[in-house]
Order: sequence, then C-alpha cells, then structure tokens
Amino acid sequence: MFHSNIRTPEGYWFILNIEMLFKYSRIKCDYALGEYATLTQVKSFKLREFKPKDLQSVVSINWKCLPENYSSQFFLELYEHYPKSFIVVEADGQIVGYIMCRIETGISEFKRPIFGIAKKGHIVSIAVLSEYRRCGIATELINQAMRRMLEYGATECYLEVRKTNDAAVNLYKKLGFEILRKISGYYYDGEDAYVMGWKLKKFEH
Repeated sequence: MFHSNIRTPEGYWFILNIEMLFKYSRIKCDYALGEYATLTQVKSFKLREFKPKDLQSVVSINWKCLPENYSSQFFLELYEHYPKSFIVVEADGQIVGYIMCRIETGISEFKRPIFGIAKKGHIVSIAVLSEYRRCGIATELINQAMRRMLEYGATECYLEVRKTNDAAVNLYKKLGFEILRKISGYYYDGEDAYVMGWKLKKFEH
C-alpha cells in the first residue's frame, strides 16, 4: 500500500490509495467487522479532522452503526476541546466513518489497582458504515487517532468494548491493545465491558 500524509490549511489529511493492489474483485482483510467491501466500492479513502459541517453525517453514522448514541452537543464539545483526535474518513464523496477521542488525566489503566497518574487518550466512539468495513478503514482511523494522542502528550490509550463483541475485541488485539480489566454492567442494557489499552510509547516511530 502507498501511504502519504499531506498538510493543508484546514488540517492534516491522510490519504490511502489501494488501486491496483489486488487482482481480485473482493478485498479480504484480517478482521471481521461487517460485510466485505469491493474494490469497485472503495478505491481510495482519506482521513481528515472533523469540521462542524460534518456533524449531521457523523451523528447519522453513530445511530446507524452503534447502540451507544450521543447528542449533537456532545460531539461538538469533544471537537472544541480535542479537535486533533476527532477524525472522519471520506470515500466516494461522502463521510463513511469517524473516530472521536478525548484526553484525560487520571489513574493509569496499566497500573491499577496501584495508584499512578497518567495522561490518557480515550477512544470514546468509532464507527464505519457497514458497506465500507473490512478494507482497513477502522485500522487507519485508530492509528491516526493514536498519533494525535501523542501530540496531546498522552502516554497511553484505552477504550471500552462490549465483552461479547468478538470481532471488535479481536481487531483491537491485532492492533496491539490488551484487555486490562472488566467493568460489570457497564452498558445501559447491563452487558459487561472490557477495558482495553495500549501504551503509546509502543506506537512512536
């Protein structure tokens, strides 16, 4: 794959081109999140920072893809405080996914139950439309978000994921996350969550 980072007046753009990389009409990636995407559907996609004009598209994706939904104001508040780590992905002339993060200072996820303070990047929400999954978009969203967390001075990254969401858990493990603990009854329907984390120093190039 060819990767390039281009800086524009509106922020950083991450462009990934996958044309001519496969001879077959279907991409088979190594994680299972939704339906396959074909090369005719996703020839290229680009990542960029969220802008307020993207709000309607992002909220729509959140409601279509996830049982955990947020108000428009919540999205805008995270954008106002942590704009670098709120990233959207465009393909075929539309927004097809996003990742939204915040930076927190608190007890290190890697030192519990021992007390230790750390600056942490928290992946609050990530979603990709079903027809654009399994072609590397989620991986690139997470990788780019972690680069931005480093820019904010974070030393570790964590997220919550449903214990029964094997596809997501396996994806995060392949990216380098590890299961740190379980939170009983974390979700509104009573399901447990895993807290998964990654020490960002492992990600530095």
